Amino acid sequence: MKPNQLTLTVIVMVCVLLMTKTPSFAKSSSRITFEKVTHNFGDVGPGTNHFCEFRFTNTGEGVLKISQVDKTCGCTPFSLNKTEYAPGESGTLKVRYYAEPEYSNTTKQLFVHSNDSQNPKVALAIKARVIAKVKSEPSTLSLSLKHQNAACPQITLTSLDNQPFSIRSFKSTANCITADYNPSAKATRFVLQPKVDMAKLERTLNGRIEIGLTHPECKTLTIGLNALPRFSVAPHPVVVHNAEAKRPVTRKVRIQNNYQDDFELESVFSKNGTVKVLSNKRLIDGYELELSITPPATVERTGVFTDVVVVKIKGSGNLEIPCSGFYSRQSAVSRTPSRASTRSTSTSKKDCPTCGPKRLYFGPK
Repeated sequence: MKPNQLTLTVIVMVCVLLMTKTPSFAKSSSRITFEKVTHNFGDVGPGTNHFCEFRFTNTGEGVLKISQVDKTCGCTPFSLNKTEYAPGESGTLKVRYYAEPEYSNTTKQLFVHSNDSQNPKVALAIKARVIAKVKSEPSTLSLSLKHQNAACPQITLTSLDNQPFSIRSFKSTANCITADYNPSAKATRFVLQPKVDMAKLERTLNGRIEIGLTHPECKTLTIGLNALPRFSVAPHPVVVHNAEAKRPVTRKVRIQNNYQDDFELESVFSKNGTVKVLSNKRLIDGYELELSITPPATVERTGVFTDVVVVKIKGSGNLEIPCSGFYSRQSAVSRTPSRASTRSTSTSKKDCPTCGPKRLYFGPK
């Protein structure tokens, strides 16, 4: 075949292919058209479920095929009856929105993918303002170990949208606070009289109260609680840097009563015997202890030693003060058993001087 004839043949074949493909493309054109692309729930309660729908229509001439729907944060599950729609056919995308537990203005998005050549990815937005539907007064309990019932105030619960509700449950950290309530009573306002277990509160100090409600927009109400500890210790914990084995270092520790009550120390000792008291000085608001800390001769592979100083206070139990020390690099290398030293030699150049070795061995020494 001559070159001119070959060129003409190729041109004719291309034209035939274009003519046959063009009608097919026209037939397959589809258009997805939503009645709305944003749904605003307005004001909603925290931790509540809400539902909405996005209605759409295939306004094209070909079959509309929805390939996938992407959601954000896992908070907007969806349902779609089918994925293919004939020209002129409509469908509905159903969405469930779960409101966050925190108060805020929020926007969630869905992305609908289809064979619409002009708009293959449509973004849908879900908006809401998460606000309180039931208010607690106070919102946090600041308690005192010195006063009766920890000076705990009454708790008032008020419906902000005038929706009546009942109290389902009342729970607190370590069950340190309880309250009587009638689960069958329904109202827009409740006043609770908390009862504090002082011993449990002193062991707990910080926590929260969770009150279960039947309000349609507020199922749980959380109230923080905190109590000032009876004693404070500074520094806490006691830390020794660049420790040398069997070389004592001194540290001063202050113990104060946060309620300005007089107190007396009965004894001070350490659980592992690395800490001794050199002096015990009485201050206006407490005591100052001068401690002698002697790092053990046997250096652990971690290069750290620990101990706990126990301070026995007359009539008030014990205070525990953590104590830890970090051996100097030279001390750690010279005192580490030979097997561990041999193992770490190959990786010492890669070890971080701040974070320590990158590989730790936990086998027998």
